[in-house]
Amino acid sequence: MSQPFVLPDFYLPYPARLNPHLDSAREHSRTWARDMGMLEGSGIWDLADLDAHDYALLCSYTHPDCDAEQLALVTDWYVWVFFFDDHFLEMFKRTLDRKGGKEYLDRLPAFMPMDLADGFPEATNPVEAGLADLWARTVPSMTKEWRERFAISTRNLLNESLWELANINAGRIANPVEYIEMRRKVGGAPWSAGLIEYAANAELPASVAGSRPLRVLTDAFSDAVHLRNDLFSYQREVEDEGELSNGVLVLETFLGCTTQQAAEAVNDLLTSRLQQFENTALTEVPALCLEKGLTPDQCAAVAAYVKGLQDWQSGGHEWHMRSSRYMNEGAALGPSLSDGVLGTSALDVSALFGRPAEARHRSFTHVPRQKVGPSLLPDFDVPYPLTISPHVDHARVESMAWADRMGLLDDIWDAEKLTGYDFALCSAGLDPDATPDELALSAEWLTWGTYGDDYYPLVYGRPRNLAGARAATERFSACMPVDVPAAGALAAVTPMERGLADLWARTAGPMSVEARTAFRRSVDVMLESWLWELHNQGQHRIPDPVDYIEMRRYTFGSDLTMSLSRLRHAGQLPPGLYESGPIRSLENAAADYCCLLNDVFSYQKEIEYEGEVHNGVLVVQNFFDCDYPTALRIVDDLMRSRLRQFQHVIDNELPLLVEDFELDQSGRETLGAYVAELQDWIAGILNWHASVRRYGAADLPGSLPHGSSPHTASRGGVAPGWMRPSGDGTSADRVRLPEAWKAAVTATAPPASTPSVTSGPSATSVSPASTVPSATPVTPVLPVPSVPAGLLVPTVAVPSLPVSAEWSPTLPAPTVAGGHAS
Repeated sequence: MSQPFVLPDFYLPYPARLNPHLDSAREHSRTWARDMGMLEGSGIWDLADLDAHDYALLCSYTHPDCDAEQLALVTDWYVWVFFFDDHFLEMFKRTLDRKGGKEYLDRLPAFMPMDLADGFPEATNPVEAGLADLWARTVPSMTKEWRERFAISTRNLLNESLWELANINAGRIANPVEYIEMRRKVGGAPWSAGLIEYAANAELPASVAGSRPLRVLTDAFSDAVHLRNDLFSYQREVEDEGELSNGVLVLETFLGCTTQQAAEAVNDLLTSRLQQFENTALTEVPALCLEKGLTPDQCAAVAAYVKGLQDWQSGGHEWHMRSSRYMNEGAALGPSLSDGVLGTSALDVSALFGRPAEARHRSFTHVPRQKVGPSLLPDFDVPYPLTISPHVDHARVESMAWADRMGLLDDIWDAEKLTGYDFALCSAGLDPDATPDELALSAEWLTWGTYGDDYYPLVYGRPRNLAGARAATERFSACMPVDVPAAGALAAVTPMERGLADLWARTAGPMSVEARTAFRRSVDVMLESWLWELHNQGQHRIPDPVDYIEMRRYTFGSDLTMSLSRLRHAGQLPPGLYESGPIRSLENAAADYCCLLNDVFSYQKEIEYEGEVHNGVLVVQNFFDCDYPTALRIVDDLMRSRLRQFQHVIDNELPLLVEDFELDQSGRETLGAYVAELQDWIAGILNWHASVRRYGAADLPGSLPHGSSPHTASRGGVAPGWMRPSGDGTSADRVRLPEAWKAAVTATAPPASTPSVTSGPSATSVSPASTVPSATPVTPVLPVPSVPAGLLVPTVAVPSLPVSAEWSPTLPAPTVAGGHAS
């Protein structure tokens, strides 16, 4: 059978090495598989199948340094997981038996007890027998924290097979973002990362295991493993088995391109994820170890884990090139370096050239402030009605007065700018059923978040003062005490701190301690995402597309505000429902649509005037090396696919969720109310973007914060942050100038340049003023002055109590899902 495409040239920065205990692992795996009932008589495999797959070779390549006993155990785990995959395929996927598949999967967690003294149920099939044996042999040498993490990744791996089964039943091919997320769970690489901790004697310290750098390392590793597997397994999965869960098929369908072009795009994404891995390992992990005060032994464990992930990448590729399970005809086998001599990774210099090198170079060499003209807007066809709260005027007056009291109108903003931004209108669309006080509080959260989003890059981003930003993070946390929320005001010094302390006390005060803890955790995650933006800004690096999509949810405030919305229904739905796959898919689809919508509207503002690198359209331009209109069409297609997925989950997955959790009428109504809130969120955010004086060409640069770009003057003699000193003793260089507060404007007319929004009984739609042209225009480039070398050096000397420790937030409305504006 001819291959459907030619394998692309892979980015292989690390050498493959072979464990010397390969032969003993092969012999052991044959005996173990037969003892567990996986060979003759299983109806799935015989010995010839097992030998042809050669999982011992896979594990010997992916774990080249472990001893014979560890290699045998790791090999048994892989025999088990591949047998499960084939067993589930034959028993449930081919027969489309979802009910039977769910009952089968529901039994497996009982074979992973946290305490072995609890024992195991009686096994009824080879998968259960194998899991009980492996768990008993593995967990005695690992901590409780590792057991919990590994059990979760194993359950995810098993349970998300139902997602694949549901897609086969529906004949549905996932969109690219959905596919990456679900592939991590069903593909098994996060599970493999857990075994690396065991095999490399590199259990991660609990204090950093859940941190962003380690999470990104694991996710980037997982995505690269899965995308590589998709390239090699396309012929078997798609052409032979009828699988729809394959990255090549996903991009082939989404982009409307040939199979060969889709394979090249998948390989480019694989390369991007590996380069994200390298960037995180080299620029974020060392700082994390210092920040958390890890001991030398703990630092060594983290380093061994990183090395273990690298070994798996190179070894997994080598195995795919050799295994009979995959499409590898004509593939060139690389050298196998069994001795691991120091410096041998430099033997393969091909990774320094070609597409991988070009992609890395593009991500660091974007020319800022290119003239791009008015933002091009596609048609926005949101199928949900827009409803505006009757209390919108009240919220305008109250939020304006609040901003003045907090001191937010004295430097980069004034009353005129805040009036044009009209955050009360956004809140009125997000939560049309809110009381007057709830709506005012919502508008104040949006005011605080967007002010910080404007102020933070000026104060910390331009001077590369990441250390100062971290100090501010700690001070913001002090403004959110869990036990006595009102006590946060005692720690507040700056206007941003005063604003957060005030909002925290009024929002968290009525909550239970448990709810406050969850709420604060959401805020902390969002604060960390702002540091990620500064980290990229300091490198002048356009983010990897997957990392961007996932972090954008945090920087936009989506995760935080959805947690607030969930807290409104606390106790009304059974435990675990909000953490289920369908709810997470629903929330992420809604968040991605609105985040990308913001990127589309703010393209001119961010690219031409602010020199921003965090914009979804720019990320797509960089990844595909294409022009603005082409990137916009891709982003528009992605937005539409995410909106279709949102509705698909409502129509097809939530009914099954209701059955799985056996919701009564009250539970169904609560779940329905939450879904309606998300629909209001989408319609309200679209309406706000199309109505305010912030993004339209006619409003720029006048709507920009004072002193935010060479196009805007600083206000009242206050220099913008990027022109002010940032070392020891200079944090007080923010002079608050008195100014009379102007009367609040209770109605804001949309500028002539913005699209008009119409709402009806069943839909919200936007007619764009600027649409995507059919031809690619020539984009003139503004001269960009050279950057003084001193600005490239981060300022690390930070006062212990920074007076002007301001922030770049993305906080939401406290009563509904929302976000801040960029």
